[in-house]
This record gives sequence, C-alpha cells and structure tokens, in this order.
Amino acid sequence: MPTLTVDGRVIETAEGKSILEALDDAGLLMNGVDVPHYCWHPKLSVDGSCRLCQVEVEGFPKLQIACNTVVQDGMVVNTTSDRVRKAREGVVELLLINHPLDCPICDQAGECKLQDYAFDYGVEKSRTREPRRAAKKRVDLGPTIVFDQERCILCRRCVRFCDEVPKTRELAVFGRGDRSVIETFPGMELDNPYSMNVADICPVGALTTKDFRFKIRVWFLEDVEGLCTGCANGCNIYLGIANNKVYRYQPRRNDDVNETWMCDAGRLSYRDIGAPDRLQYAYVRDATGSLEAAGYEAAIGAAARRLRAIIGSKGAGVIAGVASAHATNEDLFTFRRFIEALGTETSGVAVPKGDADDLLIKAEKAANAAGARALGLGDASLVADRIRSGGIDALVCLGSDFLGTGLLANVEELAGLDTVIVLDTHKSEFSRVAHVILPTRHAAEKHGTLTNAAGRVQRLRAAVEPAYEAHPDGAVLSHLGKALGLPGFDGSYDVRAVSKALAESEPAFSGIHLDSVGDRGRVLIDPDASQRDREPEGPNL
Repeated sequence: MPTLTVDGRVIETAEGKSILEALDDAGLLMNGVDVPHYCWHPKLSVDGSCRLCQVEVEGFPKLQIACNTVVQDGMVVNTTSDRVRKAREGVVELLLINHPLDCPICDQAGECKLQDYAFDYGVEKSRTREPRRAAKKRVDLGPTIVFDQERCILCRRCVRFCDEVPKTRELAVFGRGDRSVIETFPGMELDNPYSMNVADICPVGALTTKDFRFKIRVWFLEDVEGLCTGCANGCNIYLGIANNKVYRYQPRRNDDVNETWMCDAGRLSYRDIGAPDRLQYAYVRDATGSLEAAGYEAAIGAAARRLRAIIGSKGAGVIAGVASAHATNEDLFTFRRFIEALGTETSGVAVPKGDADDLLIKAEKAANAAGARALGLGDASLVADRIRSGGIDALVCLGSDFLGTGLLANVEELAGLDTVIVLDTHKSEFSRVAHVILPTRHAAEKHGTLTNAAGRVQRLRAAVEPAYEAHPDGAVLSHLGKALGLPGFDGSYDVRAVSKALAESEPAFSGIHLDSVGDRGRVLIDPDASQRDREPEGPNL
C-alpha cells in the first residue's frame, strides 16, 4: 500500500486513492488536516470544479486539486503553506462575487460551508462594484425541495447525486460561463424517494427542505445519534433536538448500513414522535363497556386481574402474545420471557410490509423483524389462526401492526375475546376492542438495540423524554409480570442488565449488547441467523 506524508503525518492508503480520499479514510479530513472543499463528496464521483482543495505537492510545479490527484508512494503534501492559503482566498473571493449577503436570513446559516470558509479565507471587503448577478428565488423544485438559485455555487453535488444514487437525473447545469445555472429538465420535478438528500449535501443555502425550512436556527439544535425505524435497513441518523422536541432527521454516515443517505419517508417519520395521536394516558374499559383514561398503576392492576382470572379459570394456554417488530431486542427478550413465565406457547411477531428498492428501502416496514426472528419469534399468523378457531380468550399485543398486516380481516375478529391488553405508542383501532391500553415509548425515547435486515445489531439512545407517563415495552411487561407474581419479574427493569442477559443467553447475540455494539453496530454471531434475517432484493429504482 502506498504511503504519503501530509503536513508531517505519514498515512498509508489503498492503491488508486486520491489525496482527499486518503485523508477521509484515515479520519483526518477536516479533523486534524483541513483541506476545504465544495464539489467533492466521499460517495459521489469526482467533479474537480470548485478548485478550493488545492494543495502543494512536492515535485509538482503547480498546486494540485486534492480531490483528483492520485496518491503515489512517497508523495509529500503541504496543505498550510502561504501559496496554498493565497489560492484558497482567491477561490473564496470569486465564489462571493455574486453570492447574496443574506446570511442573517439564510436558513443554512450556522451550518453553511461558504460561511465557514469565508470566515477562514475571505477578504474583509469586496473589490467589485458591479451589481450581483440576478437569479431566481424560492423555486419550487418538487414536493420536498425549495431552490434559491442566487445562492448556488455550482458545485454540482446535487446533479451528480440524482445521476448516480437514485439515478433519476432530474437536475442538470444549463447555460455556459457566468450564466450557468442548475435547473430541472423541462417538464420534470425533483421527485424521487431520496430527493431530500440534496439539501444535506448542498454546502450552501441553495437547496433547503420544505419540511425544515425556517423552523428553527440550527445552533439551537443538539444532534443526537440514533436510528431510523421506518424500515428494516436501520439507517444511521442524527436527531435534531431542541426543547425536548425532534425537529428533523438527517443521515449519519455508516458505510456498512446507509453510507451517507436516507430515504425521504424515513426522514419524515420523525413526525410520529410528537404526533397528535400519541397515547398520553392509560385506558381501562369499565363495567359499562366504556374505555376510560386511568392512571398507569391502575391500568397495570386491571390488566393483571384480568389475566389472573383467565389463568385461574381456563389456564394459561388460552392466552396469546403478539410482539412488535418496532420493539427493541431488549423489549422482545422481555416479551419472550413474559410469555414463557405465563405458561403459554402461542406467540408471534407481526411485521408490516411495503415497497422496497435496491438502494436502502426494505420491504419490512419495521426496524427489528430480524431481531425478533433471531430471538425465536415466528410469524403471528399462528396466533391469528388460533383466534379464528376459538382457541384464544386473551391477547397481549405490542403495537398495532397485528391489525395492519393482513393477518386479521379487521379488528372485529378480536371483539369476542375476554381480554385484550395493548401496549402501544399511538391510538389505533384497538380502542374499539381493547380492555386495557398502556402507553409505551417511541424508539427516539428509549435505550436499546435493534437488528437490521442484514443482521447488524445497532444502538438506540433516548433523545427526548415523553411529556406524559410512558415506559418502554420491556418495562411495561416487567411491571405487569411483577403484578402477576411471575417468576423472574420481581425486580425493576434495567435495560442494560436485560441487554447483557440477552447477550449471555442467546448464541446469535453472544457478546453483543447495548454497551458493546459501538457506533457502527455489530453483526449477529450466528451466520445462519444472519443469512436467515436477510430480505430478498427489492425492485430496481
């Protein structure tokens, strides 16, 4: 492998890598070695148009662009010389000739690379007297993106993204020279399942999402690492948090999972966290048949009494459990222990399905179906069959996916059950038949791990707290188990202890727990389980 020396640092890199790629792979780019850049992106083709990444290479008479200069063994690079700095200052001055002076009202202010580099390399005052080039404002490019053309610096990242990632090719550069502009092709909109990524990769305030535009200044946001739970891919994300509220999802780089992208549907799923239909109270059906709000402890007590009465009269065999593929591995492990402690063998997991593609979007529209299968939970169709045959009198259900996966014709199939206990985050059709409803936490509100479609176990962190009493599914089941006096449920719920117990007892999760998975996750130990958890390929985009 060739080595190069950058500002006195020796770096080993793979054959054929550019200087920027070598720095990026070593984790040094803009993290110890500052080589400013606009057009280059680690997941897109090289454009070489902005010229900001010029560096001095020993033996070369002229400065070289680091994005398109291939490393040669023994190469010596200087990124901090006066010659390099002067070149950067010249590039930034040219970029600012036509750029509007609207940082105070620009939605990108605070995370704008032009703003950052202008501070580092910009001149104190403009040397031009000519008026700035007029361009379009607030162009509606499609359902998700607004374009301020006058702010565009023509880095062409957005054009290359549409060409190379979703391959939908809606954008192009029209005109020549100082009249060049980015536009959509006539009759086309920027409308593909990944369109909002262009706002992430735009280094200035030219492309912004309609969803986040002018909502909050970014310097008020704290970025918390998390996972998108919209499908089984488990894309790594940042949750933008302020005042205990999630304002946006943005992709977080993980080359093993989602590289630097995420789909629009997953990005907008943050709305579910603070949705108006969130369950804010526990509910208990009273003697008159009305479903009334109740305290959490009262609802746990009511659920325990109903289950205890059924076990006493008919035995635990008439109780069934349905798990949710949205629940964490720790929740599902507790669910399995709860079902086993009850003494019933009828259980399964309901997994919602939808569209898929060959890029990121998986057909399973829940984050942890693979984790459920690795824990031995089969399809909930067995539960549905037993309900229809009259062999079930009580149901403990996590979430409402059991109603939306086609396993039941409608919720009325559950109307004849003696007891229906539901643990859920949002209101659903279950309110028509449930006897006890207990509010639970969204994935953004709890700690735990999720297993994606490729068998990679990844970490969740609680980014926000619900404004009402709601607990993780595992904690609710632990409280219910304790109220029933079930063996193994006499202590308080500790997610880290549960995660370690899971890692110790399940071969596929051996050594894989909340504190060991790291930032990029770890793949299930059992290769057969990992292969079993992979989904079939989806259709081409």
